[in-house]
Amino acid sequence: MPLPRWWGRVNNRVFNPRAIAGGKYPVLIHVGRTSGKTYRTPLDAHPVDGGYLFILVYGADSDWVRNAMAARGARLRIDGREVELAAPRLVGEDELPAGVSRPPKLLRVTEFLRMDLVSG
Repeated sequence: MPLPRWWGRVNNRVFNPRAIAGGKYPVLIHVGRTSGKTYRTPLDAHPVDGGYLFILVYGADSDWVRNAMAARGARLRIDGREVELAAPRLVGEDELPAGVSRPPKLLRVTEFLRMDLVSG
């Protein structure tokens, strides 16, 4: 896990609500895999050919990643619109498309989540 879990809890309680309310950041809307509750998580969403790529700064075991994988998709609010995403899959550093900036090595991020846009 690149960043410690305790920092994720601080983010969830302090920074995430402000980021969501501010409306400037992309927000992933996903459903809890056991609770069925709808969650909103502000993230960096990098557009790639046919979808979006997300940097897993807390690792692939983050709840939002596990929720998207279990539901086989999520919605993304970005640039004032909402898009449907499907086919979530983990990709490694070697599969990053050209043009997507890599996170600093200090974060030790080695996995990313890729999801495809649902046409329609």
